Amino acid sequence: MNRLILLPLVLSLALPASAQRKTDIVETPKEVQDEGMILKRKVAIGRFSNETQYAKGIFYDRENDPMGKQALDILSAKLAASGKFILLERSDLSTLLEECQKGENVASTLGADYMIIGSITEYGRKNTGKNRVFSSEKTQTVEAAVSIRLVDVATGLIIYSDEAKGSAELTTKTTMGVGGQAGFDATLSDKAISEAIGQLVENIINKCTNSPWKTYFLSYDADGILIAGGKSQGIKEGMTFSVMTKGKKVKNPQTGIIITLPGKKVGTATVLSTGGDTPETEYSFVEVSTQEPITNENITNYIIEEAK
Repeated sequence: MNRLILLPLVLSLALPASAQRKTDIVETPKEVQDEGMILKRKVAIGRFSNETQYAKGIFYDRENDPMGKQALDILSAKLAASGKFILLERSDLSTLLEECQKGENVASTLGADYMIIGSITEYGRKNTGKNRVFSSEKTQTVEAAVSIRLVDVATGLIIYSDEAKGSAELTTKTTMGVGGQAGFDATLSDKAISEAIGQLVENIINKCTNSPWKTYFLSYDADGILIAGGKSQGIKEGMTFSVMTKGKKVKNPQTGIIITLPGKKVGTATVLSTGGDTPETEYSFVEVSTQEPITNENITNYIIEEAK
């Protein structure tokens, strides 16, 4: 009896080590998530209007056009999903739009790097069908065209302009009176506009991220040196940026447009800490090393730019 009890114990001791269960603990580096962090640009969607005649009756209100709001919401959602932008809502964009189109520098007032102006230029829907002896088929189709302009707020120049078209359709079939019977599907409008905007979003992202990220001094005195922007834009302690002079503005004789020439690097700014509650009110304390004196009186002559 005792031999039978000891036998399993002896066999377990005799098993090779490779047969025993082994658990490997793999530690994930803490910095992996930070490697993909980018500096987010601030974008304001200035206006998205409906330039078609669809749904414009006697009591039409241009400021509360449902199709324009629909397109604005779709564009906002797609830009937010990219994770590369902070979207701003401004109640005074109509006034700022006029100033920007006149070439005024409203970057500090608007609080955005870029502004998007959009419009629905074409919209239509149609029903087509086929009737046979024992069956019928009905197709609802919606087509939409969307135009986008991307404005660099600092210069007032349109840096990207394009138009795209989208369509969506729904088909229902009946056989000997049995099958789907559907009225007009309102979601087709969403799908057609979304498809058109989706074709433009990638180009908007590329245009906005081609230029270096930049910000401005908020304060420069003995109490501390502050720049605009904080955690929500991807700014972290230890980051170093270039301090640049603002480029000279000259008039291009070929086009008559005022253009801004590149500035020169005069120093660096290293982030010490960040603060603020919202993207509009965030700030960062920095330590600055420059080749020329900067004071609270001349801080508007400089910009803080992403180091190349």
